[in-house]
Order: sequence, then structure tokens, then C-alpha cells
Amino acid sequence: MNNLVEIQNENPMAVVALVALQDKANEYMSHSKADNTLKAYRCDWSHFTDWCNNHGLQSLPATAEVIAAYLVDMVEKNYKAATIERRLISIAKAHTTAGYEDITKTPLVKETWKGIRRSIGTAQREKSPAVTSDIKAMLNTLPSNLLGIRDRALLLIGFAGGFRRSELVNLDVENLNFTREGLIITITKSKTDQEQQGRKIGIPYGSCCESCPVRSLQLWLEQSVILTGPVFRSVNRHGNLQEGRLSDKAVALIVKRCAESAGLNPDNYSGHSLRSGMATSAAMNGASERQIMKQTGHKSEQMVRKYIREGSLFLNNAACSLGL
Repeated sequence: MNNLVEIQNENPMAVVALVALQDKANEYMSHSKADNTLKAYRCDWSHFTDWCNNHGLQSLPATAEVIAAYLVDMVEKNYKAATIERRLISIAKAHTTAGYEDITKTPLVKETWKGIRRSIGTAQREKSPAVTSDIKAMLNTLPSNLLGIRDRALLLIGFAGGFRRSELVNLDVENLNFTREGLIITITKSKTDQEQQGRKIGIPYGSCCESCPVRSLQLWLEQSVILTGPVFRSVNRHGNLQEGRLSDKAVALIVKRCAESAGLNPDNYSGHSLRSGMATSAAMNGASERQIMKQTGHKSEQMVRKYIREGSLFLNNAACSLGL
């Protein structure tokens, strides 16, 4: 601050330029995290500040006692451990961004959170992966109208590409390159590629026309007459194509609807089931860790190894030799 005053006394225009640069730096900082991450931070911080206001407490900077009480209150209201942990991270981020110490690292908060984890557990109920047999069962229920053609293409491209929901709905026609060997899709931005370096994914032709991702997408583009812009768009109840692209929530609803039509429990499936299903199915069929990561774009081996473990539970299983 003193340096800024000295600059202002000597050269007022320099201060204006410096403030402009600081504003630009703040703008770049706002782009350092994914949009969904920033949205989660804002939502969690809003929840904490509302709680503090309702109890007449200060939220920034907060004391360790206030945060510990907030954690306990969430437990008593039956919040899941994952939600509590995420909000704790958001509180820490808000404090450090504002220039305060990370109050969540104090012994009181750390021990309180440790005790909560031991009491309520941290295991999450995960959605089921939509493996190949599930996908085929879903495809068999789809009608031959425009909506059914779209859902077939969406399920198969999402599954074969191992795409995140956001990657799937953000596809544009300009990202597609149909070749003799199959389809090359360019992902311009994703959760793990915020700098937009881009990556290419190959989708080979399927052995069966009804379950071929490439032919299904070609049919959707032909029937919908989509020549540019968003690939996956909504279809209204009259069967008419709409202009806007689908939301990531729409993908989850489509997967659930198709699962229910196939006689599967829709509560067990989500939009992520396509991505996890691809990795699990590939592992079941002997694909290597590197092959799966190349297709899905996972940066961490930990998650992929989890899929491989689940996909290989019945391969070389000792119980198979029991003669039952």
C-alpha cells in the first residue's frame, strides 16, 4: 500500500495502469479453475455465510470454533461426508484467496473432521457403470423416430468415447472428422484440459450396424440435418429439433430413462455411467490401463485402476475353481 501511495504521488497515471493490471490478474485468476469448480466454491461459500448470518457469527475470517460448529451442524442434518468435505475445502479456499490463513488446518477443525469421518464413514454410494450388455439392452428399447435416433447416437458415442457429460454435450459438428477407419473427435476443452490444448479420440466402426457408434452418429446428423454447431440438441414433444445444445443434466436423464425402459433400476445409473461403463467393459475384455486412459483422458491412474479391479473381479477368480 505504501508503495502504491508513493507511485501515486510521483505518477498518478502509473497507479491507474497498475490497478488495471491488477484487475486483469484477478480476471486470469478466475479462469484458473474449471467453471463447475468455481460454481461449487460459490455455492458452498454461500451456504456457510448464510449459516453464519443466521447464527450471528462472522464468516470471514472465521474462527476454528465456528467452523467446527458448522461441521457438527451439517452432521446432525444428515449431510453426506463428501458434501461436508467439499464445503470445508471451499471455506479454506475463500480464506486463502482473501489473504487469511487456512483456518481449516487448525488442530480443532482437523480433529473434529477426523472424528466425523470415523463416525459417519466416507464411503459414497456410486452409480453403476453401464457396461456393454446394459448399453445394448437400452438400445433395444429405442424407437425409430428422431428422438430415438438421437438417443442411440448419444449413448453409443458417450460410451465408446468414454466421455464426460460436459465433453459430450459440448461437441460441435466442427469437432468431427469421419474417416475410412472410423470417427476422429477433437475435444477442445475438458475438465483436465483447462488450457484448451485439445486431444483427439478415435471411435472405430462397430461390427453391428445397430450398435455402431459411427453409423449411429452419421444417421443422427443426416436425419436432423445438423450441418454446423452443437451435435446433440433437444427434440420437443412434437418431434421437432431445437436449436440449443443439450445440458449435462439432460444426458443423465436420457441414461436413466433408457435404463428404466430396459428393465434396469434408473436410480443406479447416471450420465457418468457411460464413461465408467466404457472403462469397466474395456477392462473386462483385457484392455490395458494405458489403453483405457488414452480413450477416457484420465490423468490419474487411481480411478482407472479402480475400473480395472471392478472389471476383472471374475477373471481368474479363485472361487471359480471351487466346483460349485
